[in-house]
Amino acid sequence: MILSKSINFLMLAPLFLAACSPKLSSVPTGITVSRGTIKPAVISEKVGFDSDDPAIWVNPADPSKSLVIGTDKSVNGALYVFNLEGKIQADLTVKDLKRPNNVDVAYGLKLNGVSTDIAITTERFTHQLRIFSLPDMKPVDGGGIPVFEGETGIEYRDLMGIAVYTAKSGKLYAIVGRKTGPVDGSYLWQYLLSDNGNGQVKATLVRKFGAYSGKKEIEAIAVDNELGYIYYSDEQHGVRQYYADPEKGNQELALFGTTGFADDHEGISIYKTSASKGYILVSDQGVNRFQIFRRESGADGKFDHQLLKIVKVAARHSDGSEVVNVPLNETFKHGLFVAMSDDRTFHFYRWEDIAGKELDINGVK
Repeated sequence: MILSKSINFLMLAPLFLAACSPKLSSVPTGITVSRGTIKPAVISEKVGFDSDDPAIWVNPADPSKSLVIGTDKSVNGALYVFNLEGKIQADLTVKDLKRPNNVDVAYGLKLNGVSTDIAITTERFTHQLRIFSLPDMKPVDGGGIPVFEGETGIEYRDLMGIAVYTAKSGKLYAIVGRKTGPVDGSYLWQYLLSDNGNGQVKATLVRKFGAYSGKKEIEAIAVDNELGYIYYSDEQHGVRQYYADPEKGNQELALFGTTGFADDHEGISIYKTSASKGYILVSDQGVNRFQIFRRESGADGKFDHQLLKIVKVAARHSDGSEVVNVPLNETFKHGLFVAMSDDRTFHFYRWEDIAGKELDINGVK
């Protein structure tokens, strides 16, 4: 009888293990999946509570002194600042933020007539945008800028995603998301950022847009400044594309990545090999992978965003991510890809390790 029970357990064990294992996403025929797990060149020092989303500020005077800014998502959270070795820059880190969720950077906002680079984050529990000058990380927001004013739905003002669009005119726009919102095509709100007359940033609402499936939430937002598009992850549904210029209307241009994801569609970043070509990287969070899509439209002009490659990375359960194509130092000669990992760190990858033999490196395969 004991032997019989042992055999039954051994027969059932694979089924039990399969049920407990993370769900794997299917891979379309002909798509390359990286062999093994890609290891980061650098792992950052740990944040205090819960790493969530990174941004990269490229120092125009000396790229080797560029910075990575990462959110620590907690009621006693922070914007951590790291050098390219992953070391925390304590004198630049901003503490005591009330659950900062996502972060982005932008260049050249005119404040008091001076061109100012900024880091902008969503502070969920105060329903405000927080904005800091770069690289000194001094507040330039008058203590915070309220957004989604007038919304009364539960969690309709709990901020999450953020991305900044820099128009060819030089105007800067913040595209802001929230924990949940309506399904009437107004989930995201877009604000014009400008000087309030006293050297501080003000935000003026210019449009409401964005379809929402209602399945989970919208967090990850990315902007392609050169081509003028906004992308965002409608989690468990797909990646949506819109015009970034509010004057071009609210028509949805594409919905892609609707199959082959294990669970949530998360962080989005764009690696540019030229002004019009490159790759869109989207986190397949449940299986520690990034799916990589073609940036440009097809020969017929349609935005099909062909899936090109899938990479498995060491970063666990990755939420936010960012990438730049600029040579930074001897470690990151062809660009830097940063992905959040759920062990309170951010992983810094060489672009060439992500690209492999299938993708271009600064325009050269």
